[in-house]
Amino acid sequence: MASEFQRVKLVNMFRAFDADDNGYLDRRDFEALAERWKGLPRVRPGSELAARVEAVMLGWWDHLATHVDTNGDGRVDLDELLAMVDLLPTMREAVAATAETVFDAVDENGDGRISPEEHRRLVDVWHGEHVDVADVFDRLDQDGDGYLGRPEFTDLWIQFWISDDPAEPGNELCGPVPTLT
Repeated sequence: MASEFQRVKLVNMFRAFDADDNGYLDRRDFEALAERWKGLPRVRPGSELAARVEAVMLGWWDHLATHVDTNGDGRVDLDELLAMVDLLPTMREAVAATAETVFDAVDENGDGRISPEEHRRLVDVWHGEHVDVADVFDRLDQDGDGYLGRPEFTDLWIQFWISDDPAEPGNELCGPVPTLT
C-alpha cells in the first residue's frame, strides 16, 4: 500500500502522464508520452532510440493494464496506479532497464553523462511543460562532479519509482515532489 509520501509523488506523476486530463491513464496517454520524448534531439522519429522509447513507454502501459486495471476497462485511475507501488520492488530489473533507455534519450550529446541542462529537459518532457527545477540537480548529483553518470542515474531512477524515504534524492529526479500538507 502506498504511503502518503508515495501518494503525493505518484499523484504528480499521474498528472504528468494524463495527457488528455480525463482523470485516467490509458494506452493513448502512454502513446502521447512516447511522442513527447521524440522532441528530444537523440529520439528522432524512425530512429532505433525512438523505437526503444516507445517500446518502454507502451511496455509500462502493458504492465499497468495487466497488473492493476482490476476492472479491465482499459483505463487506470489513481487508486489502481497506487496499487502498482506494491509491485515495483519486485520489478527492479524492469525499472532499471527503463532507466537505461531514458538515460540514452536524455544524454543529448552522447557523452555518457547527463548535465544539468539535459536533466532540466528530462523534467520538462516528463511533465509536458516547463517545471522549475532550481537546486534539484545539486541534490541528485551525489558525487558532486556536475553530471549524472549512468549508474548514478539508474540508482536515482529506481529510488524515484520505489522509494518511500523522502530523504532519498532520487525522489526528485523527475522534478520537485510537492510537500506533504
